[in-house]
Amino acid sequence: MQIDEELTLKKLEIFLAFMRSGNLARAASELNTSNVSVHRAIHSLENALRCPLFKHEGRNLIPLESAYVLEEKARKLVQDVVDTVRLTREAAGFSAERFKLGSLYSLTVKTVPQLIMGLKIRRSELNIDLILGSNIDLMYKLKNMELDAILVALNDADPHPDCEQLPLFSDDIFLAVPVDSPFAEQAEVDLADLRESTFITLTQGFATHQDGVRVFEQAGFEPNVAMQVNDIFTLLSLVSSGVGYALLPGRIAAVYENRVKLIPLQARYHLQQHIGVVFLKAKERDPNLLALLAECRMYSLGQTA
Repeated sequence: MQIDEELTLKKLEIFLAFMRSGNLARAASELNTSNVSVHRAIHSLENALRCPLFKHEGRNLIPLESAYVLEEKARKLVQDVVDTVRLTREAAGFSAERFKLGSLYSLTVKTVPQLIMGLKIRRSELNIDLILGSNIDLMYKLKNMELDAILVALNDADPHPDCEQLPLFSDDIFLAVPVDSPFAEQAEVDLADLRESTFITLTQGFATHQDGVRVFEQAGFEPNVAMQVNDIFTLLSLVSSGVGYALLPGRIAAVYENRVKLIPLQARYHLQQHIGVVFLKAKERDPNLLALLAECRMYSLGQTA
């Protein structure tokens, strides 16, 4: 049996509203439409089903047994469709109850907690999953829709055609040394003086690793790298223990501040990381994402004030 094209979900919704209210005027008021539109939808529904649903008693429509059967089944059908739409949107990451936010490790010192607090105020019912990783790992997960948005270092190149980005702040690159290092009291450092020194770096894929490569190229030497690690906090611990020096962004200054000191590089080595939020264009109207972007704009204004 083919379903008649006149049988639509909208007409079923109108029919259910009439069955709840028992009156054309009340049903029309509930749906913000006219009595005529409600009556027309019910009549069209009878034509589509090829059977009567009501009998006429004066101006009143009295439900037949067929109307009660349709009411029971239609109520479940409409609810199933509503649930299907909700689950489909959630699977695509639109207005889900859980928001998956990716971030660089270094941004968990200050930026991430502030943004999450603001997001929770805007959408208190939202559960937030925080996933940490490198720039490359987070971008991969974003493009595969495993994450809803990521906080990363923005590339100098144009963003991926499927993505949009919103800048948050810029961060200088410093030399990280133990507090008892001979460089710790210097106002600035000439990186060329550390040609023979030992360094620790993050692994490839992290923006700070790539920035370090660029700075060393400017200094004209390839560093003696004793170790590569997968997170910035392990790196800081190794620097504080005297294992080696590192090039790191200024945002981590508060971490290990009694054991590690950040020394400005001479102007010729000056380099900045540009931090921002990146998201898929396909999700730009998602209410959860819009709430995060609003909070990011507030955060950005605070950095420039």
